[in-house]
Amino acid sequence: MKAIIRNISALKTIRDFPAGVRQEIGSLLRLLQRGEVLGMPQSKPFRQLAEGAFELRVKDKGGVYGVFYVLVDRGRIFVPHAFSKKSQKTPLKEVETGKKRLRRLVYENQ
Repeated sequence: MKAIIRNISALKTIRDFPAGVRQEIGSLLRLLQRGEVLGMPQSKPFRQLAEGAFELRVKDKGGVYGVFYVLVDRGRIFVPHAFSKKSQKTPLKEVETGKKRLRRLVYENQ
């Protein structure tokens, strides 16, 4: 099973999401841990963040929730950032935050 390495702020944000959204994100991350490949509509490649990066997308009546994850190598999945958004498009501010946190995760886990 792959290890999930989360940024602490991303983890706190996910904990603040509605219960149903948290459960769906947890289920999707467990599938990734087992080595399954997710596709649309739950996951889409997100190369603006990094090579091997994806965005989990979960919708509910309150909005759209995104979680960036990066398949680093065979044994690890980095989760640098989680956020809520009002539209399908991911705001540039969220992408930049994800990039900064990803760099830190990579540095801390070399």
